[in-house]
Amino acid sequence: MSKPYVIGIDMGGTNTVFGIVDARGVVIASSSIKTQKHSNIDDYINELYTETTKLIEANDAVGKIHGIGIGAPNANYYTGRIEDGVNLPWPTPIPLAQLVSEKFGIPVAITNDANAAAIGEMTYGAARGFKDFIMITLGTGVGSGIVINGQLVYGHDGFAGELGHVIVKRNNGRLCGCGRTGCLEAYCSATGVARTAREFLEARSDESILRNIPTEDITSKDVYDAAVAGDTLAKDIFEFTGNLLGEALADFTVFSAPEAFILFGGLAKSGELLMKPLRNSMEKNMLSIWKGKVKLLPSELKEADAAVLGASALGWEAKA
Repeated sequence: MSKPYVIGIDMGGTNTVFGIVDARGVVIASSSIKTQKHSNIDDYINELYTETTKLIEANDAVGKIHGIGIGAPNANYYTGRIEDGVNLPWPTPIPLAQLVSEKFGIPVAITNDANAAAIGEMTYGAARGFKDFIMITLGTGVGSGIVINGQLVYGHDGFAGELGHVIVKRNNGRLCGCGRTGCLEAYCSATGVARTAREFLEARSDESILRNIPTEDITSKDVYDAAVAGDTLAKDIFEFTGNLLGEALADFTVFSAPEAFILFGGLAKSGELLMKPLRNSMEKNMLSIWKGKVKLLPSELKEADAAVLGASALGWEAKA
């Protein structure tokens, strides 16, 4: 292989992480810059180019980069642009793929961060060999990447797969960041878990470790730590979250009959606290023809490398 490496770039609201990745999914080297540092997009691209070039030169990869893959919020695979409504310091839409490709002289492919994670899992992780699966990312929000017959589903406009915004509570649902009420993301994200904690603490009178923390400061990590310590209220929060997510996954199965759901993100590392109620709820609500057939698997991507790996997997299919 004359060009054995790709560059993966994960563009977050705070940091942009980038790295050189080989065909086996080994991150050869990685680094990062501050996304918000520059008020002008061209200055940001220039710094990204300078720092990435240093990495390429230091690892004997000059002339050996096949393509660049970028995962970014609200990025559109078809247009190569970051569309509106993201926490970035530049006016949108941003023609990011074009800007990066012109600067680096290397083909670029771009998609949103949840889709990038799905591609990474299929290329290097738990979904190797799977043709049909759904990646669910449980982080600050709930993201998803849907793979059918080995292909990521983008839809006609590039935005398919926003399963975090399927409404799971039709009446008196929580306000979601998207402006609607009752979305899955408002309940089953890390933020949603913290909101459930506040609701439970207000509605219940039983003792809990969580009562020692100012209500507005409670995080999903606090809930996890309390549950591990045996706190009943905290364990009930995971039960509530797992039940809702299980119902949603049973519903998603009806659409694309995935072989597996692969869970990624901070909340997915809660182990059996989340997985047990999730598994039970999914099976209880599953249409009979799929009962016992759909796997629930944790991601196999190392968290430190996952964002770069997911983005880099796109680099192999980038076209000039």
